[in-house]
Amino acid sequence: MQKLEEPRQVQTVTPAVQLPVTVIVAARNEAHNLPRCLESLRSAGEVYVIDSQSSDETVEIARAYGAKVVQFHYRGGWPKKRQWALDTLPLACNWVFLVDADEALTPELEQEIRQAIQNPAFEGYHVGLRMHFLGRELRHSGASFYKLSLFRRGKGHFECRLKDQDNSMCDMEVHEHVVVEGKTGKLKNPLQHHNVDSLSRYIQKHDEYSNWEARVWLNGETGGELAASPFGTQAQRRRWLKKKFFGIPGSPVLFFLYKYVVRLGFLDGIPGLIYCGLQGIQFFHIKAKIHELRTKG
Repeated sequence: MQKLEEPRQVQTVTPAVQLPVTVIVAARNEAHNLPRCLESLRSAGEVYVIDSQSSDETVEIARAYGAKVVQFHYRGGWPKKRQWALDTLPLACNWVFLVDADEALTPELEQEIRQAIQNPAFEGYHVGLRMHFLGRELRHSGASFYKLSLFRRGKGHFECRLKDQDNSMCDMEVHEHVVVEGKTGKLKNPLQHHNVDSLSRYIQKHDEYSNWEARVWLNGETGGELAASPFGTQAQRRRWLKKKFFGIPGSPVLFFLYKYVVRLGFLDGIPGLIYCGLQGIQFFHIKAKIHELRTKG
């Protein structure tokens, strides 16, 4: 009698279930960072890369990963890049996730997001950043922080802290924060933030940021929805602390010492020293530009 063969075990690959969020990635000349970022977002239901006329391969890389590329032409004023995207694009998913090109989603955070957006009691979530600087994770100096970057579509918007802006101040929201209508929570798992592409690029971007910061602080922070407060959210506490430092003589040096000594930045080795030093230098640039604006006025 012929022996019957056992049926073969066929291995099937279960397709990954889409993460039902629309991801908005702001970019300009981010060819170095974008592959890592978009690779981590392959499961997202929809990914937009909002580009600002990059001169490198940013657009080609984004399209190769299946992202939808939209060009943003900034002409000054408000809204800036990400708020414009929220106002303009036909977002397909009920949840929006704001990610920078130098950030990457981890499997642990992805799973946490899947569960979090099922909770009808919350309209948004603060997501932490784990900072990597010059090849080292910074565990001290206050380098890692939370930002409200995941929220239900139509429930979140950026605060406008300065309406009179131009492209010398960067075409993307700098330290404007998302304000959400409704209850918000905090996720445990962080995004991986790889900063920097190069020190030259870092300094260039932060020069633009300091132009914006000088104008904001000179105008007395009018227009912001999140007031500086020692008892508010982390963003409000950081804003309050910076405001207090501005009024102290020699505050750039004190700000460096606060980050490097009080917040234990020295434990992060040479990258920690460089990071804290650049933070103090940027603080000096802001104060110098405030003085420049006052003398011109």
